[in-house]
Amino acid sequence: MALFYRILFFIIGLSILAFGVSMTIKAGLGTGAWDALNVGLSKSVGLTPGSWVVIVGIIMIFVNAALTKKRPEIAAVITLLITGVLIDFWLLRVFDDLVVLGIIQKLAVFLIGVIALSIGIAIYLQPRFPLIPIDNFMVALRERFGLNLMVAKTLGEVFALSAAFIFKGPIGIGTLIVTFAIGPLIQLFFPFFEKMLNKLLASAR
Repeated sequence: MALFYRILFFIIGLSILAFGVSMTIKAGLGTGAWDALNVGLSKSVGLTPGSWVVIVGIIMIFVNAALTKKRPEIAAVITLLITGVLIDFWLLRVFDDLVVLGIIQKLAVFLIGVIALSIGIAIYLQPRFPLIPIDNFMVALRERFGLNLMVAKTLGEVFALSAAFIFKGPIGIGTLIVTFAIGPLIQLFFPFFEKMLNKLLASAR
């Protein structure tokens, strides 16, 4: 039963995360750096944004392994596949015809996206299953170069933003908001879902 709860949190978390990503993209105010890269690649090269989540993620698995001089975390491919499929589901199936007009609507949709993204990450982190490789990139940079987390995170974001700029991804004011708001919001929601999962796990014993 304990494994069931962990898997449930993992799937629900990734589902909400993917919903949040699709909302920030649809809002048209700019997305997080890595999402901007995936959308830019989709528009410039082809394939869906979810497909690029998987492709870029697999590349990052090997980049992280090279930085930390450890074996590639191949199990993270499962996380990538689930995330990529869910992002395409929300973006290309559920909200394919959604057109957001007007600054108020754009802000509302964007705000929903940012909050959902934060909640999704806070939930999917709880079971401690393999992380999305871009979440491990910060850790890999810290380990390899002896950086603190803030500097490592900033370097990762700059790298993604540079690549997103090259591929004409949706960079805007929303990108800055996502970059600086996600961390504090995850920290806000994390303890609540941590307690929830711990209670469920305790009841399953």
